[in-house]
Amino acid sequence: MTGWHASDHLVARYADGCLPEADTWSLEKHLESCGGCALRVSRAVHATAAGPALDGIRERILADVRGAVPARVPEAAPAGGAAAPPAHGPVPGAPDPARPAGSPVRTRPRVYRWPSAGPGAVRLLWALGPAVRGAWLPAVLLVAVGAVALAHGGGIANARPWLLALAPVVPVAGVALSYGPHADPMHEITAATPSAGLRLVLTRTAAVLAVSLPLLTLAGALLPSADAPNAAAWLLPGLALTLASLALAGYVGLRTATAVTGGGWLCAVLGPVLTAPGGLTDELGERLSRYLDGAPAQGGWAAAAVLCAALLAARRPAFHFLEKS
Repeated sequence: MTGWHASDHLVARYADGCLPEADTWSLEKHLESCGGCALRVSRAVHATAAGPALDGIRERILADVRGAVPARVPEAAPAGGAAAPPAHGPVPGAPDPARPAGSPVRTRPRVYRWPSAGPGAVRLLWALGPAVRGAWLPAVLLVAVGAVALAHGGGIANARPWLLALAPVVPVAGVALSYGPHADPMHEITAATPSAGLRLVLTRTAAVLAVSLPLLTLAGALLPSADAPNAAAWLLPGLALTLASLALAGYVGLRTATAVTGGGWLCAVLGPVLTAPGGLTDELGERLSRYLDGAPAQGGWAAAAVLCAALLAARRPAFHFLEKS
């Protein structure tokens, strides 16, 4: 919980139902971890015309719960007049009548258990969603390990340009498979929570980048190459394409945006190579050198990433309604 708390004006607007949707979700997210603000909001809502209706719903729910839980009936005393032992067991420190006098007291051994994951870790794993499950992670591992195995085991020389051509599209594809009803079975529930929208999209995007960037960069460093750019030259283009996909998603949706950016990169890099005469690998290495090598190229990609991030921040409200259906 942070030091921020909801003001009286904000609580009153929430209770009256006139608070904007984005501010409502932000306040509800804060109420999950702030009991004081939750109590103030509850009192404000009960003071409105909806208060009696909410009280009636609460009483009906409590009545149903009480009816579903069986009442515990204390056992009757035995015929001899001795009181029955309490339901919770013998009183600590009192003598046990069933144990003979002088016999050793048996103690129950302590069971040590590993500490379980807290609610914060559970929420983080849930937020990562399809990025930590499904077929995308094994696919990235297959691309990285398969490229290294083919280069060294198959004797394919100068294989790094092909990995550098495909690497910027891998995180873009991971973003496309991380959000939306096509990827998450609980998307309809997730989209209605205060944590939905751009925050959840960025969380899953960060998980995709955390997996793909080190794996593909390490694989590129292990691949043989003569004139291709270095293994880390694709990082800024990959980040810029990912941010461009997210910025464009605020207008056309996530799947369409990733198809446009990823397809545009592949057409720009592989299209001229496939139609050029001569060796494909040499032509691809030369084209990648123009796109990735040198300070001007990397500076252009960095500027594009900053511009896309600014556009993404400007389009933030659109992500509250991103692919809700």
